[in-house]
Amino acid sequence: MPEPHALVVQLSATTTELPTPEITSSDVVYVVGGLGFVVAAALPRLIRNHAVSVAMGFTAVGLLVGLLPLPLPEIDVLNGDELTERLAEVAVITAILGVGLAIDRPFSWRRWGTTWRLLGIAMPLTIAAVALLGWGLMGLLPASALLLAAVLAPTDPVLAGDVQLQGPNDGEDDEVRFGLTSEAGLNDGLAFPFVYLAVFVGSTVSVAEWGWRWLAWELVGKIAIGVAVGWAVGWVLARLAFRAPRPEWRFAEAGEAVVALGAVLLAYGVAETLQGYGFLAVFAAALAIRRHERDHEYHQVLHSFIEQVEQILTMVLLLLLGVASARGLLDDLTWAGAATAVLLVLVIRPVSGVLSLVGAQGTRGQHLALGFFGVRGIGSIYYLAYAAGEGAFSEISELWATVAFTILLSVLVHGVTSTPVMNRLDRGTWRARESGRP
Repeated sequence: MPEPHALVVQLSATTTELPTPEITSSDVVYVVGGLGFVVAAALPRLIRNHAVSVAMGFTAVGLLVGLLPLPLPEIDVLNGDELTERLAEVAVITAILGVGLAIDRPFSWRRWGTTWRLLGIAMPLTIAAVALLGWGLMGLLPASALLLAAVLAPTDPVLAGDVQLQGPNDGEDDEVRFGLTSEAGLNDGLAFPFVYLAVFVGSTVSVAEWGWRWLAWELVGKIAIGVAVGWAVGWVLARLAFRAPRPEWRFAEAGEAVVALGAVLLAYGVAETLQGYGFLAVFAAALAIRRHERDHEYHQVLHSFIEQVEQILTMVLLLLLGVASARGLLDDLTWAGAATAVLLVLVIRPVSGVLSLVGAQGTRGQHLALGFFGVRGIGSIYYLAYAAGEGAFSEISELWATVAFTILLSVLVHGVTSTPVMNRLDRGTWRARESGRP
């Protein structure tokens, strides 16, 4: 039997040092995520009727976290990060379904006149102006300048909630909220052809080879497929929800809110599988669902559920944007890129919007509001991440810096102005002054 001191020596020789406790990136993610959910629940109530938006709060938290010396996971958005692209994609399609469900006005070419003007006039003018600035002021190559214009062209259905319709059957159908809501639901899909155009321009293939393909397929064919698929999916789901042969099969009777996610994934997935534009499919599906039993409370159930999902995704993406902006995303921002962003938010979009509404219904104040609130946001993140994976753009870091700065600027400017402007609109101040009444 060995001596006791021999056992001590043997044990001490085989033991290892105790691990030193350290903070890991996953620990920080849990803490930040938990705080984010608490902020998401409390912030809307705290800032109600104040000139601050929820988007501003999330972005500010992200910037603060990014400035702190915390071990956070690295996200390389400059090289087409898959996580960023997918999160932005899901956030956009979720928001598009939400804005589609919120629209009470039946679809009609005449009654949607404001929408067509914003899409058919304001959006092309914006693309042309930003592309010229990207090429002439920023010195970008033509493909990069066109890509910058395409990703910044659509107004955002995710961050523009403060100036949009708040839900189905809420009694708000003024021209400003309707115009901004319907525009945001449609223009994300309509920006896609111009993203593809930028990819084609930057390729080594000649215009003669891709020109007709872009015109006939990217600009026309994919739009038609997206709308047709979305309408069909929405029609089928609405029939099941309200008019299924047996009551227990009717989603509306049971109040099954998760059907909203089914509508999003089915419409988007089927359309993309058939090479159509999924964004347009989701919006068309929402409109098709709203056509059935328009006043039924089930529409509010669906909208409320999808709004909560959208809020979670928005929180995550804005936190990521804030962290990335504080940790190098803005390093390649030039004075020309910053000037382009300022001109887009404060001049190009407002002027294009107002010009597109010349002769349209509504007051001067309403036209100014429709032009001014061209919110830029999550859709631009998705488009740029998508394009970075599809084509080779040598100036991608400058594009990311410019787009990120534009979104931050839009969050600030539109967040500060949305509450006072919409309150003034609701009080009828513009209408009273323009008609000569006090």
